[in-house]
Amino acid sequence: MKQGRHRLAGLLAALALVAGSGALVACSEPTPPAAAPSPTHLHSAASPPPPSTPLRDGERYQQLAMAEPYTPQPTGGGTDEYRCFLVDPGLTSPAYLTGSQFLPQNPAIVHHAIFFRVPPEQVAEAQALDAEAPGEGWRCFGGTGIGGSGPGSQLAGGATWVAAWAPGGGEELTAPGTGYPLAARSRLVMQVHYSLLATDGKAAGTDRSGIRLRLTDQRAPLTALQTLLLIAPIELACPPGESGNLCDREKAVLNLMHRFGPDAGGVVAGLNALCNRGRSPAPAVTQHCDRTVRRAGTVYAAAGHMHLLGKSIRVELNPGRPGATTLLDVPRYDFDDQGARPLTPPVAVEAGDELRVTCTHDATLRRKLPALRSLEPRYVVWGDGTSDEMCLGVIVWAPTQKHSCPIGIRRSAPRRVIVERCLHPYISRSHSTGPGGTRQPGGNRTRARPTCSPPPTGSTWPVKPRPDCSTS
Repeated sequence: MKQGRHRLAGLLAALALVAGSGALVACSEPTPPAAAPSPTHLHSAASPPPPSTPLRDGERYQQLAMAEPYTPQPTGGGTDEYRCFLVDPGLTSPAYLTGSQFLPQNPAIVHHAIFFRVPPEQVAEAQALDAEAPGEGWRCFGGTGIGGSGPGSQLAGGATWVAAWAPGGGEELTAPGTGYPLAARSRLVMQVHYSLLATDGKAAGTDRSGIRLRLTDQRAPLTALQTLLLIAPIELACPPGESGNLCDREKAVLNLMHRFGPDAGGVVAGLNALCNRGRSPAPAVTQHCDRTVRRAGTVYAAAGHMHLLGKSIRVELNPGRPGATTLLDVPRYDFDDQGARPLTPPVAVEAGDELRVTCTHDATLRRKLPALRSLEPRYVVWGDGTSDEMCLGVIVWAPTQKHSCPIGIRRSAPRRVIVERCLHPYISRSHSTGPGGTRQPGGNRTRARPTCSPPPTGSTWPVKPRPDCSTS
């Protein structure tokens, strides 16, 4: 019962968040021309992490790990397990998380890891979940299960995401002047996706992974970051020359539900309802889904996640409109290179803008990849397993906050973007962009004083400096 209650909570959270944010449209696209074979997507051999960037002003390291080694135990005849572990960064005062480096102790079985913050008021619930499950941690397909499984309580699935790792990822640093806020006495949940595909679900050793955090005290205010998830459905039919019982979509979805529970089928149906407006699913190698932005803000980085059949992934801002911008473009997706791509300079978004994630998959890779070659042919839909697929865009952004001092995005016609930093000794950038998003004459880059700047003449963004900020 516990497994059914918590299964796929985070993914359903993302779906609920998307549903509540505005219109979504997904379209199928025709099969693109044949391209050169993709990389094999095999896990890289374990190697020591590269030297990290020196600590920035005010940062300190905090290293965390599981209390005891854990042995993954897939269920339902599958080869995957998602396990959540509660870890304590020992915060006695508020802090910002400004960087992280995941430390996979057994990379042969670690598919990816995500870290979620747990506010003090939810720590007892997280501890109860941990105590209820035998062994280290608790099973948590999709999300943490904290906050229940109702649609409203699951909206935090993306917002509480503060760090992530996938093969090829190294130390991730937030942009200067930004960080994920962590309250005093808060905790982190380390969710690890274990894949035992190579051993057909049989035990393949233990794991005791950890993470090294960069923390900054909140004495100097930073811009608070959030994570936004963009999700598109997967409808990938068996390619010509393949046949079998699971090439039937309905039977493939039932198989998915057998491995991960009934909620897995609900996610597939929900994605079609939200992104395809409930029309009959149409198989296609390329799928996309649009999301309407509800709040203005700034995008600092973007990443994409697919599994072994992924060919390409793209995240766009206002596609097909004047001033359209590509936030992420990975034309040759490599499972072993999934790190986030910083945006330089950061990109401002406004309420009413559209974000689109587009993914292309190749079912013929199943016959080429050693990890998948022995599997029965199947119609592939969205699923948590390594042999299933995903289309996930990950956006690191900061919604614009009224009465906020550290960083504000202010606009005045025509499309002038001014990024102001106060109480922070970093570079302030000011530039104008035309309809095509190109830099116009007059753009400049200046050293900011550690004070707040007044709003530009003609600005329509309401600004009221905090009492501790000087406007002189």
